[in-house]
Amino acid sequence: MEDTIDTAMAVFSDQYLSSNDSSLFNITPTHFPRLPPIIDQTISITSIVILFITMVSLGCTMEVPKIKAHILKPKGVAIAVVAQFGVMPLTAFSLAKVLQLGPVEAVVVLICGCCPGGSLSNILALSLKGDMNLSIVMTTCSTVLALGMMPLLLYLYCQGFSNLESAVPYAGITLALVMTLIPCGIGILINYYRPQYSKTITKVGLSLMLIAMVVIGLLASMTIGGMDLMLTVLSPPLMATAALMPLIGYIFGYVLSYLFKLKGSGRRTISMETGCQNIQLCSTILKVAFPPDVIGPLYLFPMIYIVFQVGEALLLIVLFRVHQRFFKTPKTEKQVYKAVDEQLEMKPSDVVV
Repeated sequence: MEDTIDTAMAVFSDQYLSSNDSSLFNITPTHFPRLPPIIDQTISITSIVILFITMVSLGCTMEVPKIKAHILKPKGVAIAVVAQFGVMPLTAFSLAKVLQLGPVEAVVVLICGCCPGGSLSNILALSLKGDMNLSIVMTTCSTVLALGMMPLLLYLYCQGFSNLESAVPYAGITLALVMTLIPCGIGILINYYRPQYSKTITKVGLSLMLIAMVVIGLLASMTIGGMDLMLTVLSPPLMATAALMPLIGYIFGYVLSYLFKLKGSGRRTISMETGCQNIQLCSTILKVAFPPDVIGPLYLFPMIYIVFQVGEALLLIVLFRVHQRFFKTPKTEKQVYKAVDEQLEMKPSDVVV
């Protein structure tokens, strides 16, 4: 595992990042105040290490037999993939247009919208009593398909903005996606050979991801000009985008699965999978694939996004639980009616006797 992390660090080393000069991007550098080298390097290393751990924990949720079962009956998976790579990128593009985001902000939002699902969606689907097999298979498929779909969708949607045709580092993003398959494969092997450790690794991975996001945010805000950097990420258009994107994903994911007549558990699962992106992957791509004077503090946008993503999901979970508690027909009533019917059926026999 240490060798794999070292390989990842070598790939995203300073020599590689130095090739991502702002002159290679068709975006005017914003000249944000640079972070101190130690802080910047710490954030980059932390992002890569946490992404590695997160992908290992994601791999620990994947089971080959369940994946095969859903591939043989791919209706749910097909709907889920269309929702993941259809609804969210289109939502990101539309919000960037409507809210008139700048070139860099538009690229950041598009990358966030094109990211595959993450392990957080599995936990949210479980809280909504969703189809866990479908949730895990959908996360697996979206992670693999992202290798081709993410660069393709970014290329297509960037055509809708002026001066963004060459703004996206496709090679860096593709390389980052390929590198995520290695820890994901390690997680699958752990789940296959040592399944008793899978749940623990998954919980640890998710906890570390949330803690790391808070730490990275604090490191960025405590530097010189840090508050100005944070205010850039907290601008009204970006806040509105972060709030609307997951909510639209949840709603359209549910509606789409409803139109194709999936069961309630399947609808709730696809809803969560559609609205939840792999935020750690998004943040790492933004941090390591773009030069600092282009991306500035906008690599922190996924951290704002996840706050609304989780908050809105928790609200939906509460509403679902309340609905089940107060509006669902109790099972005891069905049993009473059945008992009455049995008594009515017994009366003729009593008369004969």
